[in-house]
Amino acid sequence: MSQASVPMIRYALAGVVAVVLLNTLLRTWMKLGGIVATVLVAACVAAAMALCFAWRTGRAPLKGERRRLVFLYGGMLGLLYLGLLAMMALQDQPSPKGMLLFAVHYLCYPLLAYIGFGAGFFKRTG
Repeated sequence: MSQASVPMIRYALAGVVAVVLLNTLLRTWMKLGGIVATVLVAACVAAAMALCFAWRTGRAPLKGERRRLVFLYGGMLGLLYLGLLAMMALQDQPSPKGMLLFAVHYLCYPLLAYIGFGAGFFKRTG
């Protein structure tokens, strides 16, 4: 396939759906929670998106593709996290420590997607 830019919205949407489904599976049915579940889900989804991209295109993503994916994926998850934060605030005002932990949980997803779509990951899979 050529070096033409690939639309990243599909990967971002698939990643968000996978995050929701895997979090539901791990946290509800398997009773695994906390930062361990977050990192596990974020790493699995980032690796799956990167492997799918490599399989479909046969190359590493361009820098612009990587930025778009992280922006779209992180933005969509950010909106979901803001909704979750609003629901939490309606029940009880979160503490500053709780807000920091909440932010750390969120930041795992775009950070691991950024790492997963790095050239180093694609050298190992190619």
